[in-house]
Amino acid sequence: MVITYQGGECFKVSFGDTTLAFNPISKDSKLPSTKFGSDIVLSTLADPDMNGVENASFGERAPFVVSGPGEYEIKDIVIKGFASESDYKKKGRKNTIYFISLEGMNLCFLGALSTPDLPQDAKQELEDVDILFTPIGGEGVLDAADAYKLAVKLEPHVVIPMHWGAIEGSKEVALKDFLKESGESVKPIEKLTLKKKDLEEKEGEIIVLSV
Repeated sequence: MVITYQGGECFKVSFGDTTLAFNPISKDSKLPSTKFGSDIVLSTLADPDMNGVENASFGERAPFVVSGPGEYEIKDIVIKGFASESDYKKKGRKNTIYFISLEGMNLCFLGALSTPDLPQDAKQELEDVDILFTPIGGEGVLDAADAYKLAVKLEPHVVIPMHWGAIEGSKEVALKDFLKESGESVKPIEKLTLKKKDLEEKEGEIIVLSV
């Protein structure tokens, strides 16, 4: 599995011949967007910063789009979505937390979650998280302190912070605060390549991906 960060909350996750796009940034967003082909798009919030399906399409082949709670199975990938709250840009918005099982690994993508209090149905499922994607930037999503507390509670093998690349002028502050909470010094890397066996030696390791 190869994971790269595209800014905001957008990630490209590739394994074999399959590519997943998490919260692709729309061409209508004020955030810089990138375009790449994907087989599956997961969008957590109905916002141009996170639902740019057009930037995750290629040619005449349209990706399968997951944009809300429910259970899905595509290409041997099991996806479960859980309704949650977000205050991104305005209060009371609906965000979806995704739990994805693929290649023997479990990924949890929190999206634009604004509270560390998870919905009850999600709590029952998120007991075996290998890789956690968490927002850290505040301003309507989890801030650094709440994000780290939730990460500690979920006990993933790997924690990947996001949304720090979406805050113009203060993104480095958000990342610095998050790393201060963890007490770690981490240098960003361009991409993360992982296999299931690689996770066995990791316990809550924070990995920062550069934009």
